[in-house]
Parts: sequence; C-alpha cells; structure tokens
Amino acid sequence: MVHRLALWIERNYLPLALSFSGLALVHPPIFTWIAPHISLGLGLIMFGMGLTLEFSDFVRVGQHWRTAAMGVALQYTLMPAIAWGICIFLNLPATIAAGVILVGCSPSGTASNVITYFARADVPLSVVMTLLSTLLAPVATPVLMELVVGQRVHVDFWAMVQSVFWIVVFPLLDGLVLRHVLRERLKPVLSVFPALSALTICAVIACVVGLNQKHILDFPALVILAVILHNGLGYVAGFWSARSLGATIIAARTISIEVGVQNSGLAAALATVFFGPQAALPGAVFSLWQNLSGMTLARFWAERVPDPPARHEI
Repeated sequence: MVHRLALWIERNYLPLALSFSGLALVHPPIFTWIAPHISLGLGLIMFGMGLTLEFSDFVRVGQHWRTAAMGVALQYTLMPAIAWGICIFLNLPATIAAGVILVGCSPSGTASNVITYFARADVPLSVVMTLLSTLLAPVATPVLMELVVGQRVHVDFWAMVQSVFWIVVFPLLDGLVLRHVLRERLKPVLSVFPALSALTICAVIACVVGLNQKHILDFPALVILAVILHNGLGYVAGFWSARSLGATIIAARTISIEVGVQNSGLAAALATVFFGPQAALPGAVFSLWQNLSGMTLARFWAERVPDPPARHEI
C-alpha cells in the first residue's frame, strides 16, 4: 500500500505541485508556515540522495574534473549573457533589468541537485558544480554585475558557504555514510524517499508562491516573460553548449539543469539591498518558475535515460 502510494505521488508530481501552488495563491498561510523549515526540507532531500549514492561516484567526478569546471564556466557566461540579451530585447526598465541580470550573475541553486536527482542525471556532478559555483560567487557575481550593470554588489562568502554546507554537503555525507554502513537493510526505505522528496518540493514551491503572492498576482506580463525566457534559454544553451564541448547526454543534462537553475533567493536578497524592492521581483518569480519548469524537464528526461554505460561516462 505504501509503495503504491509512493509511486502515485512520483507519477503525479506536476499536478500536485500545481495544486499546492494554486492553494498557496488563494490562501498563503496554508504553506507559508513552512518558510523557517525550508532548509530542513531541502536537507532531508539531500540526505535521501546520499542514501542512493556511493563514495565512488564522487571519485569518478573528481577524475573528470574538467567537465565540472566546464559546467561552472558555462554557468557564469551563458546566464549573464542571456539576461543581458533579454533585457535589451524586451526593453525592460532599468530597475527590473538589474534584477534580471543579477539572477543571471548568481551561482546555481541547491534546487538543481534535487531536479538532477529526479531527472536521473548525474547527482554527484551536480553537487560538485553547485559547490564550485557557490565558492566562486563572492568574486564572480560582483565582477559580472560591475561589467554588465556598472555597479558592484557585495556577496557574503562565509554565509553562502555555510548555507551550502548545511543544506547540501552535511546531509548528503550523512546519507552516504549510512548507506555504506547499512547497505541492503536500507532497501525498504529507499523506495519511499523519492515520493517524500517530491512532496517536500511541492510544499517548498507552494511556500515560495504564498510568500510572494502579492508580487506574483501584480506582476507585469513582460517581467514574467523575461523570467520564463531566461530560465528556458539557460536549459537549452547549457545542454547544447555542453554537448558541443564533448559532454555525454547525461553530463549535458546535468549541466543544463545547473545552468538554468539559479540561486534566485540570493539574487532577490542582493537586489533588495542594492537596487530596491522592485528589482527583487524577478528573483522571487524565478524561484517559483525554475522549480516548476525544472521538475517538468526532469520528468521528461527521466523517461528518456540513455543506456546505463553512458550514464557513468563524462
């Protein structure tokens, strides 16, 4: 019974996410109480991922570090360039344009690891890329903003590193160690974790919607279009750029997700400080949209996984 319910939740993730989000728009308090616990929820998902991985997976990524470096380079070149092009094409007001570009200059978000997991892509590669882009962010984000917008922003290095450690690294390592120790005894638990992760992500998305209800309902269509284009073109450009540089299909899918999914929470916070509340709106909507689009893409790719040998090549 539990197994059937878990499978149903996995198969109906998108309708559940949309239903949760719809409820959050109508009555935000249903989900906004989750806000202080979002990090805990994401940590639980990363713990579940750790239970499905082996230490050898990360050794493999280390042996092919050039792929991770290529992905991070694409992250910090494609997304700022796409953001700049969209702002010019749509002729966005200066404040909104600054917010869109700041999203593009931010590192990849921890949600990318979750989306990669559901896409049956390369989770270890995704985690390594998230860590690298986050470590580079205190230098890369201010420099890129000064180059593109002409204004320097300050990124709190230690706050970012601590956040990624407690949300991504620590629970993932716990899961890895527990799997290494318990092995076969974990099998009954492993079948439930994907459904639990799906429900957690639905709740997190709904919480984000509830917290930003007013902004979402009041948003100009042009800004929504900018966010959709930015995210979508990030996925497309990330995938085909990686493929053109020699990455396998699985590695290219992972890089595509890392490029398209941004730390939009960081972008919204920085935009509020340096450009005003209006500039934070693209980051707020990007946070919602990238989760919905990313999990939709993940479901599409999960049904089209190449033969197993290709999955372990980079």
